[in-house]
Amino acid sequence: MADARPRNDADARSVQGPAVRLRVPTDEDAFVWHRLFDDPEVMQYVGGWSSERSTYEELTARQRRHDAELGFCLWTLLDPEGDPVGFAGAMPWPREWGPTGEIEIGWRLARAAWGHGYATAAARATLERVRAAGVRSVVAMIDIRNERSMAVARRLGMERAETFTSPSTGVTAYCYRLTL
Repeated sequence: MADARPRNDADARSVQGPAVRLRVPTDEDAFVWHRLFDDPEVMQYVGGWSSERSTYEELTARQRRHDAELGFCLWTLLDPEGDPVGFAGAMPWPREWGPTGEIEIGWRLARAAWGHGYATAAARATLERVRAAGVRSVVAMIDIRNERSMAVARRLGMERAETFTSPSTGVTAYCYRLTL
């Protein structure tokens, strides 16, 4: 039987993706996320406009609580050089509509980080971490126009299961599911 392990570091990267890291967001990450996501293209499928820095201050604080209480959160995503390029992780679905009560995985990257495999690599690491925390299934809610995120979900083995429309915005999203 052939050895299925990669033969060298380059082979390992091609199988597993780039060597990204995930860390619990710090107070400073509120400023970093605000800067990275202050781009209409980045925000196109998540509201369409930049959020105030205070929104990221609250979000990073909530993620630190999630990590302490649940063992997972939206972590700061670091590229192979150790620079923040976005976030990736999981958290309970926060709305009254959609997959209420379920754990959603997600990712958001600065535009300069698109196309390098970081989202897929970080999402795979997220799946490992939520599985270790005892989560049995996850969802990903993806705007029906967001082809890039749908491609990441498919690479993870997720299957499109349902369609939801936000009652407040009218935006339609596909709900992808994966049993862990």
